[in-house]
Amino acid sequence: MSAPVEVEIENVPKRIDDVKDLIIKAQCWVKKGDEERLAEILSIKSRRPPPKFYVHYVNYNKRLDEWVLPDRINLEKDVLLPVPKPAEESKTKQKNKKQTQLEKTIQSTTAPTKENTPEVSDMMDLDDLNVQGINTDDVSREDEIKKLRTSGSMTQNPHVVSQVRNLNKVVMGKYEIEPWYFSPYPIELTDQDQIYIDDFTLQYFGSKKQYERYRKKCTLQHPPGNEIYRDDYVSFFEIDGRMQRTWCRNLCLLSKLFLDHKTLYYDVDPFLFYCMTRRDELGHHLVGYFSKEKESADNYNVACILTLPQYQRKGYGRLLIEFSYELSKKEGKTGSPEKPLSDLGLLSYRAYWTDTLVKLLVEHGKEITIDEISTISSMTTTDILFTAKSLNILRYYKAQHIIYLSDEVIERFETLKAKKRRSIDPTKLIWTPPVFSASQLRFAW
Repeated sequence: MSAPVEVEIENVPKRIDDVKDLIIKAQCWVKKGDEERLAEILSIKSRRPPPKFYVHYVNYNKRLDEWVLPDRINLEKDVLLPVPKPAEESKTKQKNKKQTQLEKTIQSTTAPTKENTPEVSDMMDLDDLNVQGINTDDVSREDEIKKLRTSGSMTQNPHVVSQVRNLNKVVMGKYEIEPWYFSPYPIELTDQDQIYIDDFTLQYFGSKKQYERYRKKCTLQHPPGNEIYRDDYVSFFEIDGRMQRTWCRNLCLLSKLFLDHKTLYYDVDPFLFYCMTRRDELGHHLVGYFSKEKESADNYNVACILTLPQYQRKGYGRLLIEFSYELSKKEGKTGSPEKPLSDLGLLSYRAYWTDTLVKLLVEHGKEITIDEISTISSMTTTDILFTAKSLNILRYYKAQHIIYLSDEVIERFETLKAKKRRSIDPTKLIWTPPVFSASQLRFAW
């Protein structure tokens, strides 16, 4: 039985007079602020007039996807309609693709000769240090930066149509938040203009009256776990996903609104959740969290990490990352976040790794080795080498990697000192690494 031939689509410009003729995957010009942007139609709602179109702006971040009304669509310009390519052209392209794959396979299985045997200095290719965990073949630095800007998640598959964002607005305490992505909340909530999420229990409601009635009866004022850290700025709570399934599932549903790469929300038993809060007279308000596998085969110290949008760009994300490494230090292990990272997560980790490495190099001078940096910081050698390479302070000499102190590093350290960021105080961490039996690590309903 022959494999089905993949049908390729091409966009053909066409002038149309009515929005009723627009179809899914068509591309049209949509007003966005003071400009017009080319947008692809991902979904259409036409049950009630006027019709609504869910669009993704081409070459822009997925977080900007939104529902638009017909008055924002410019039909005076050509619309690009999706049309299947001619069968012969598709077959030819498929044949060429298979031939290319066959040639690559033959090349990869060819035994190395004396001329193409790698030198000792090439045994560890620094260009292949992949802290993101995705295929980076033939991706330039410029292309990577562009992808960070335009994609909502580094893990998104361009061949799969994104799920349509299903909530318009979330009210959480005194904040009104616009979701970024789809999250599998009950379908009856998706018809509401806005939903209400309780600040402390993370329970969700379709009406303000339901929420207010619930809030009067509820007495919970902090995440349902042990407070393991407190200073004059933030607190951290440790919550076991097996012991607090409902709360943790609610947390995952909430975080899915802002993490495109997150897929599971119900399987919380194998995870511990570390939640950062700010205190006021009402209680402990959730700022952000990271989850961590109770037992990670790959030594990941973070599975998922998020700062809620209302608290972003205030330094909380950095505190979350720093706290995860403080836990690793207590465990006596090196750790790294689970791959792949989201776009914002990757940028945050890069900044943390850079500042940590710069600080250690300046404070210890030329006497510190890569292994010593790893022991002090709990960063993996791969993350250290990647960061050193991005700072252009890594050299390969006599079969070993050498990190040297450049003027740019010293200058960056002076800038870092002047910022006076808040940081985690290890003396205030009251925590012993938990130990779990085999039965406690298994998932069970």
